[in-house]
Amino acid sequence: MEGGNPRVGPVKTEVDRRIGSVEVLAGLLVVVLLVRGPLDDVLGTPIVQTWTTVFVSIVLQAVPFLAFGVTLSAAIAVFVPREFFAKVLPKHPVLAVPAAAASGMVLPGCECGSVPVAGALVRKGVTPAAALAFLLAAPALNPVVLAATAIAFPDQPSMVFARAAAGLAASVVMGWLWLGLGRTEWIKLPEHAHGDTRWRAFAGAAGHDLVHAGGFLVVGAMAAATLNVLVPGRWLQAVADNPVLSVLALALLAVLLSICSEADAFVAASLTQFSLTARLAFLVVGPMVDLKLFAMQAGTFGRRFAVRFAPATFVVALACAAVTGAVLW
Repeated sequence: MEGGNPRVGPVKTEVDRRIGSVEVLAGLLVVVLLVRGPLDDVLGTPIVQTWTTVFVSIVLQAVPFLAFGVTLSAAIAVFVPREFFAKVLPKHPVLAVPAAAASGMVLPGCECGSVPVAGALVRKGVTPAAALAFLLAAPALNPVVLAATAIAFPDQPSMVFARAAAGLAASVVMGWLWLGLGRTEWIKLPEHAHGDTRWRAFAGAAGHDLVHAGGFLVVGAMAAATLNVLVPGRWLQAVADNPVLSVLALALLAVLLSICSEADAFVAASLTQFSLTARLAFLVVGPMVDLKLFAMQAGTFGRRFAVRFAPATFVVALACAAVTGAVLW
């Protein structure tokens, strides 16, 4: 035949199928049914019930604010022009940091929502130092958190001012530290899905961030719940009378418990055996550094960023809380 035989691709003798979410769910249901008896015995133990309660409470507290954050993040990424931020924020990075930190007062959400929003700001060309200052300030300065703090400490109105002042100071200091010591290559933002229309791009970006950050939220909540049930309560009483150890202990406890910033004031108020300065450290460190937040930061900005940023933030937030407490009380 003139022209030769037409080229034919390789013939597939087997059906190439990928295992999807439906198959995975069906497999998990089969496994659960097979081990139902032993599983009931394990789930009935007090330590597992406590773990489950802590895990579910962390996730349920965080999910609404995470959804709000990723929605706002997608809206910023798709609908807000890049020139807007150049007009709103000061051009000099040193001045842009405190301006971005102060703008955290307008976001009524917790740290779970501020992470994706900060990522969207970086994508829009905002200097990372300013975006990170916003990330840290929003959970400590927003009106919902300050109102909850006032309600939790009705006899200590200075706690509201102390939390806002220490949170703002820590956010600005970390932003300025990033300006001097941070490296752009440490930040690796995940790619967003693109659509042929703005609304499809918005849906793709929001869905991507929700799945991506939500997975890290679950991992962080599992780690926090595990540590929550392993830390003996008697350890807290042993260090409460030491003014230095008590501040450090509550700061570390805030990292381990990973309580949402809208609810942590009520936990801090219940720790009456500790000083006000120690409880302030709990309130300042928690919204900036905890297990679920570390996992979400790693998922949004990359692990190289998180392993450097989180320890530095812990030290700065602890120092700002200690100094603020020493001045006020």
